Amino acid sequence: MQRKNPTEILKEEHEIIKRNLNVLEIACQKIERNEKVSLDLFKKSVDFIKNFADKCHHAKEEKCLFPVLEKFGISKEGGPIGVMLAEHDMGRNFVKGIVDGINKNNKKTIVENSLGYVQLLRDHIEKENNILFTMADNILTKNDSKGILEKFEEVEKKMGKGVHEKYKKLIDELEKELKNRPKI
Repeated sequence: MQRKNPTEILKEEHEIIKRNLNVLEIACQKIERNEKVSLDLFKKSVDFIKNFADKCHHAKEEKCLFPVLEKFGISKEGGPIGVMLAEHDMGRNFVKGIVDGINKNNKKTIVENSLGYVQLLRDHIEKENNILFTMADNILTKNDSKGILEKFEEVEKKMGKGVHEKYKKLIDELEKELKNRPKI
């Protein structure tokens, strides 16, 4: 079996992240229709974002892939890497807003920040998948990819065993919860 390259792994993780974005969006739509949605759902979604999307996925991009791309001349300052990093920070700010809304039990704050995060990340993922990762695939050698994959494994080890499985299962549960939620 052929080993995946770094961008294939990141794209697969994007698919899991997009499922969480759908969960957030549907939960917000339910709130806007005055349907009951538990704060726990948002807490679990934030846990996913902070631990899977940020500490695992974004760490792989920021600490493993982007530095190698910079060595090939893909610009950080004012370039595509800088844009991706700025968007990661914008996403973190939206997450802080969601947490603030949860802590204050303020549905308006939760919805505004959740929907802002959803839109930002959907656009962000499209840019990475279709622009930055295409650039990476065109310039990375097999040796570069091997080194990046080794660094990915280090990130995974720091996260602990079974992180992917844990968060895939969490997304399955959140999707199920939204489908089974009774209308009030």
